[in-house]
Amino acid sequence: MHGMWFHSEAGSLLCWLGLLAVAWLGLRAAYTLLSALRVWGLGGGIQVGPGLGRWAVVTGATDGIGKAYAQELARRGMSIVLISRSQEKLDQVAREIEEKFKVGITTIAADFAESEAIYGRIKSGLDGLDVGVLVNNVGVSYSCPEYFLDIPDLDNTLNRMINVNITSVMKMTRLLLPGMVERSKGVILNISSGSALYPVPLLTVYSATKAFVDYFSRGLHAEYKSKGIIVQSVLPFFVATKMSKIRTPTWDKPTPETYVRSALNTVGLQSQTCGYWPHALLGWLTTSVPTCVAMKLALRMNKQLKARVLKKAKAN
Repeated sequence: MHGMWFHSEAGSLLCWLGLLAVAWLGLRAAYTLLSALRVWGLGGGIQVGPGLGRWAVVTGATDGIGKAYAQELARRGMSIVLISRSQEKLDQVAREIEEKFKVGITTIAADFAESEAIYGRIKSGLDGLDVGVLVNNVGVSYSCPEYFLDIPDLDNTLNRMINVNITSVMKMTRLLLPGMVERSKGVILNISSGSALYPVPLLTVYSATKAFVDYFSRGLHAEYKSKGIIVQSVLPFFVATKMSKIRTPTWDKPTPETYVRSALNTVGLQSQTCGYWPHALLGWLTTSVPTCVAMKLALRMNKQLKARVLKKAKAN
């Protein structure tokens, strides 16, 4: 009799635990759906524009997502500081934006792969400017998926990736955050990556640097949101840019311009965003499966991509 009672009680407990688990999953799904409707359906984030300050600073501003941020912020009436490595490209993009949007433009040529000496020059170029928006976009990745020890010119590649993807985000924030705090307003947009949501084998270092950007951004937002500062971690998946080597945009691989317009509408609604609703769906799917499964799929995909790149290189 005692054994029957024990099994009955244990069965009841498991039943209740099952019901609680189902209820929890249902509530979580409902919350996710309502949050998605709020962000992607209703919108209503803050207006990112001159009300935050006359100037916006964009790093990695001559191509892809960075150039699209510079153009969209100029379209909204902000003057733009373009920071990138090539002065020739900077001058070209500056002319395009100035002619099209009739806003103030200044350029600073800086290679973020170099030593910290560049930040003194950047600071001098930014002195006296009322900067309301900082877009930390500059970044580098692998030329091809690769095992860690087989990365070409490994030591220099590691230093470059850390300097560009990590150090630049902290140093640029260090330069511009004090002015935002003093004025009690400002937006910092740190471009991370969908690969920061879980470790991505064969892109391990890139994935890890972008995970740093994501954690740094979310922690900084928690520290400074009460002071009127928004820090947003932006995690795009594939966008049709030179860096991604995607030439033809599709509904899930948009142009940089389409992506940026969508991402800016999430500012004030999400401190961590995939920026574009198909990417948000992909991010939700990615984080819904066990990490080991996501990593296994990523490893398989990157092995296939590496094989295609090598085959193409041999053919040429």
